[in-house]
Amino acid sequence: MTGVYERALGDVTADLHPKVRERYSIGPEDGVTVGRGEMDILRGTHVLPVLYAMTARDMLFPEAGHDVPFTVTTVGYELDGHEAMTTRREFHFDHRTRRFDTVTVWDSAGERLLDFLGRGGLVATELHPRVEDGALVVEAGRQWVHLGDRYVELPAPLVAGVEVSDRYDETGERYHVLASVENPLAGHVLSYRGSFTQALTEREEVGDLRPIRRLERLPPR
Repeated sequence: MTGVYERALGDVTADLHPKVRERYSIGPEDGVTVGRGEMDILRGTHVLPVLYAMTARDMLFPEAGHDVPFTVTTVGYELDGHEAMTTRREFHFDHRTRRFDTVTVWDSAGERLLDFLGRGGLVATELHPRVEDGALVVEAGRQWVHLGDRYVELPAPLVAGVEVSDRYDETGERYHVLASVENPLAGHVLSYRGSFTQALTEREEVGDLRPIRRLERLPPR
């Protein structure tokens, strides 16, 4: 198995905990991983209108809570000649389920990792992964609004500072994730932390996991 994160990390991939490496090495020829657990979610108050608007594109959301049931599904595939991986996160609140989709793409020509957020990939961002004590830590870099085949780079005050850490606890036999979104103007936007277990399933047992249908161009380097 070779996944988009292995492409980006190169030899450093060997420093990942074996279970974390297994989780992120899923490629186009593999099955689908499904994780289930609970998350504690916090969100800022100044950005609520923006968070409500983002729900229409399966991006961020305005709800918060403790021990929120959580499902994460990942699958690898080819997207217009690029190796890609969908990560679908579903947060099951009492009265509704919120979804946060990302498509992570390996740009082989530019040797960089890109993330497309939400249905249609409305926001694109460069990803900078690293390994810390066996955990995968990912930070966001430059960001663009993705409009058809055009990309409009966001100025620094509008860029979201994103960091995600994914580690494996052998004692509890669970993955632990911590994700945070900050902005220079708005401050804290959204964060969640929690744990989950994961299993591999066959591709035909899941629905459509391709929130982007076409990707004719990538953001400028």
